Amino acid sequence: MKLYRDLTIRQKQIVWAWSFLALPVLFYSVIRFYPTGNAILISFQDWNLLGDRTWAGLENYQKLFADPVFWQVFRNTFVYLLIGTPVSLVVSFAIAYHLDKTRFMHGFLRMLYFLPFMTSAVAMAWVWRWFYQPVPIGLFNNFLASLGIPQVNFLNSTTNALPSILAPAVWAGLGFQIIIFMAGLRAIPRSYYEAAKIDGVPWYTVLFEITLPLLKPTIVFLVVFSSIGFLRIFDHVFNMTTNNPGGPLNSTKPLVLMIYQTAFSSFDMGYAAAQTVVLFLVLLVVSLIQLRILRDS
Repeated sequence: MKLYRDLTIRQKQIVWAWSFLALPVLFYSVIRFYPTGNAILISFQDWNLLGDRTWAGLENYQKLFADPVFWQVFRNTFVYLLIGTPVSLVVSFAIAYHLDKTRFMHGFLRMLYFLPFMTSAVAMAWVWRWFYQPVPIGLFNNFLASLGIPQVNFLNSTTNALPSILAPAVWAGLGFQIIIFMAGLRAIPRSYYEAAKIDGVPWYTVLFEITLPLLKPTIVFLVVFSSIGFLRIFDHVFNMTTNNPGGPLNSTKPLVLMIYQTAFSSFDMGYAAAQTVVLFLVLLVVSLIQLRILRDS
């Protein structure tokens, strides 16, 4: 106690700050840092979840980079990212931009767009799986048949399966992105638009010279958030291809699903941990690159 009384006001503030931060920092270290470090350690070992761990060195990583399935899965993961992120951002911005100007039933429409984000991903995936079924079950194929168009093999085609899964994944995340875009639009001072209106500036110039530049912090956040989501896609793929997870012929399998199957179907935790480390590095590198590019631009 005497030692505490001898401290300066600044030193007492530091002591109180660390007293309040100690528990969250300890909790975060146990929940985040320990599992991460343990996963990195396991990636250099052989372990089947039941027996003892044995040191394997770089064998898991050598096996990973020589595995053709891994490279196909790696490509699938980036297809989800490179298509899903820009499509979801463009569509959500277009909806938010026009919804922000709508006054009739504005709250109800905003609720409708946000509702899919609040819905269970598992339930949503099974509903869309029903939509994609052949005639006479599937909604989409029944509609095509009514128009005299041949039915489409959505989920059992190596060409159509990935876009068919990506569509509901994009749709499910639109609500959150629309709300964030609308918050960003509302934060732009009206005086900019009033000045542009007085000067007779066309709408497309206002959009590209005022709206989008001032939405840059919002866009940066959503690009990183959306990219992480698509790189970690799992629920939609697993539930929409549940008879053959990641099929057909691994054409829809993302890296997270490969990690899950390696760990809990093949019981090869060392190999699964090596895949997890690769996914962590991909997430880190992609996020840093996006932040750097968007910050510089």
